[in-house]
Amino acid sequence: MNKFILEGVNLWYGDFQALKGIDMEIPANKITAFIGPSGCGKSTLIKSLNRMNDLIEGCKVSGNILLDGESINGDTDVNALRKRVGMVFQKPNPFPMSVFDNIAYGPRTHGVKSKLALGEIVERSLRDAAIWDEVKDRLKKSALGLSGGQQQRLCIARALSVQPDVLLMDEPTSALDPISTAKIEELVITLKKHYTIVIVTHNMQQATRISNRTGFFLLGELVEFGKTNKLFSLPKDKRTEDYITGRFG
Repeated sequence: MNKFILEGVNLWYGDFQALKGIDMEIPANKITAFIGPSGCGKSTLIKSLNRMNDLIEGCKVSGNILLDGESINGDTDVNALRKRVGMVFQKPNPFPMSVFDNIAYGPRTHGVKSKLALGEIVERSLRDAAIWDEVKDRLKKSALGLSGGQQQRLCIARALSVQPDVLLMDEPTSALDPISTAKIEELVITLKKHYTIVIVTHNMQQATRISNRTGFFLLGELVEFGKTNKLFSLPKDKRTEDYITGRFG
């Protein structure tokens, strides 16, 4: 299924409450976009879905986050969770190693040793990330020699290499040019057949182009959540309307 349900999720960094009572259902095999001004809680929420916030000192969470009916809070095996819920960050962050080793890194960590199996995983992941044809002759070369857009697709391939169920993307195109952005958007639309995708974006046009559902966040609250075309054409809340028409943000 690969569906998230959030029930009354609150999150604090020390004394600062970054998320306030978030209730939402993130459907499987759809693209869900989080929009809203900087500092509104979008990235905080996406990082809660694979417990990346655990790494921040003084972070406390209450409420419940369920993945296919099972809580990911408490004593969940975080490594198993992060294998299942992959993450792609704002800036491409390839490891300073070869293209091949970038993709093989996760599977090796999870115990895949066979050269043949690793070769198959690397090719499949690079194909799935629509970059195989561009890198197949330079698998032994450093990933740092790729362009920014290629590096970001490589990072998507790296996330796919451990066969996750969910792909989280925190502003994956904000550091890229329009052509690379278009390639990643096309890629994300094809990936939703096999993955549940959650994307944080500052770019409202991007949300309308690629997402099925959109959540609008403001000051740690989920103001409105629904089908993307409806939220942008007939927002229920005045604050949503003010944001998408450019009156603030």
